[in-house]
Formats: sequence, structure tokens, C-alpha cells
Amino acid sequence: MTSRIERIRARFLEDQRNDPPAIQPGDIPWRYEAITPEWMSHILCRDHPDARVVGVTLDTEDSGTSNRRRIFIDYNDAGKALGLPPSVFCKATADLLNRILLSTSALMSETSFYNQIRPQLAIEAPEAYLATYDAESFASIVMLKDLGDSATFCNHHMRMMKEQVEDQLTLLATLHGHFYRSPQLDAELGHLFRYDDRFAALDRDHDFKGMCEAGFRAAAAVLPKRLAKREAEIWPATLRASARHGALPLTIIHGDVHLKNWYITREGRMGLGDWQVTSKGHWSRDVVYTITTALTVEQRRAWEKDLLAFYLRAFAAAGGESVPFEEAWLNYRQQLLTTLAWWTMTLTPARDVPDM
Repeated sequence: MTSRIERIRARFLEDQRNDPPAIQPGDIPWRYEAITPEWMSHILCRDHPDARVVGVTLDTEDSGTSNRRRIFIDYNDAGKALGLPPSVFCKATADLLNRILLSTSALMSETSFYNQIRPQLAIEAPEAYLATYDAESFASIVMLKDLGDSATFCNHHMRMMKEQVEDQLTLLATLHGHFYRSPQLDAELGHLFRYDDRFAALDRDHDFKGMCEAGFRAAAAVLPKRLAKREAEIWPATLRASARHGALPLTIIHGDVHLKNWYITREGRMGLGDWQVTSKGHWSRDVVYTITTALTVEQRRAWEKDLLAFYLRAFAAAGGESVPFEEAWLNYRQQLLTTLAWWTMTLTPARDVPDM
């Protein structure tokens, strides 16, 4: 039987040979250069029959887990008069390794977020003109409203204020509370991966264990010595944390809430992007991942209990339930191990995984 990876590779090579342009509404551009004005008109001008796109210009490449490009748009006079968007921001799988990595469920997760989950939520998050992928070739594109100069994306050098982290937690509580124990999780969102299943698939298909252990050793210079001495305990404990996560009540979680996936709007609000690890899971992973990557060690030690209590109040108000603090504190601490795994993996990606 042909493996999934072999099928993806064969389709990618076929796309390279044939170099098909994207013209019709259902086409998925296999690379950015395949995008035509005709295809872009179907996306951006579909509600305006007199408007059409007459030119597209690609911005510089930016790749990680996905291949990202900003695209500048030229319209005919009708399009210009309507004030249609002059640019869009896209995420795609234009390279073979990106198709292979994101085929494990990330494309399904992100397109489900923009098509089914995002419309239900009053949160600061990007909105999509189009989110689609091909389930055989895993060519994909997510076309977003370009935030442009209206937002500043965070990075690991930023010093966050406590009020900003509270805003992050309010956004997460809105997401988690809305879908907590929701019938949708078994119905229209039943196709989404559970987080613990995603964890297992990453290890099965891409040697998650090997990447984490190599990353742990590569990070020796910044790890506390007392933790480094316990290296042999880390992966077994991480497996237990993932298994524990799978036994907890479910909601929708973002799953990859490190600081560089957050942005600050012109008005000072915190927004969250990059939803390709959207899963059914427990809120504790998002909360501990956010707090530990947003704050310095000193800030976290000083504020984390107050921040967890803040989140629990917001979660209950958003449709979740009242959780005793000590129970929440235990779940929060346990899921710190899954956060460590996600961080160490990016330091030493396997050969079949893009450089993250």
C-alpha cells in the first residue's frame, strides 16, 4: 500500500512537472507563482460582479511550518472605487516538507478554525477570505485579511505587562468557555484531532521523542542544571502529561500559543494568529503555554497564581465551569511538560520537518 508521504511526494512532483495555474474558483494554487488575477478575482470580487483583479504582486518569502507571503492586489476601476483590499496575507504549503508536516492534521485544523470556529467567536483573531486544502496532495492556502500596520506581532524579546497577559487569558477563556463540553465537539467539529492524539501522531510520524531529546541537550546552556540532571525522566513524564491531558474535559484549544503567535493591535488589544494546531483538548495546555512563553521567569513566579485565578474567573464567565484552584494548579503544572516538548522540538527538527 502506498504511504501517505509517498502519495504527497508523487503529487508534488506532478505539480512541478505540469505547473498548473490557479484559474477557477475551486483551484488550489500549488505555489504562489501559480496564482492568476482571474483566480484572485473569484476570491476577492465574488460579491461585486463589475470588479475584477487585474494584477497580483508577491512580497518576499517567509517560511516556517507553512510558506507565508503577502500579496499586493491591483483592481480595475470598479474594484478601486469599492475600496477592495489592496493586499492579503497568505499561508500555504508550497514546499514538499511543509505539505508532509502539515498533512498530519494541521491543514484540517486551521481551515476548520477559519470556516467553522472563528465565525462563532468575538475575539481578536485574523479573518479569512479563503481557507482550503486538497486532502490528497495537501496543497493548501489560507488567505487572510492583511493586518498590515494595524498590528504588531510579538517576539521573544518583548517584555510583557501583566495587563497584557490578562488580555491574552481573556481571549483564551472566551474560546475555551464557548466550546467547553459543547455538543459541537462530537458533531460538526467531530473531525478535529484531540490534542493527545495529535501528540501521538507527531511522535509516530516524525520522531517527536527524538527531536525533543536532541533539543533538550541542545538547550543545555539555558536549562537549569537541576533540570538537566533529570533528563532521563523528562520524556516519560511528558507522555504521562499527554495521557493525563486526554482524560480531562474537552473544549477547543489553540495548542501553539507561544508569544510569537500573538499580536498587539493599534488599540493595544492582544490578538492570536496561527491556528494550525487547533484541537479538541483541555484549557490547561493553552494557559500554561501562554504564561510561560509570555513572561520572564521572574515575572512568571511573581504573577502566575494570580493569572491562573484571573483565567478561572473569565473561563467560568464565558461558559466554562467553576474549577477549584488547587485542581487547576495541578493541571497547569502537569501540562508544562508538553510545553517544554513543543519548545525543544523546534531547536532540532528532524530531516523531514521544516526548520521552525
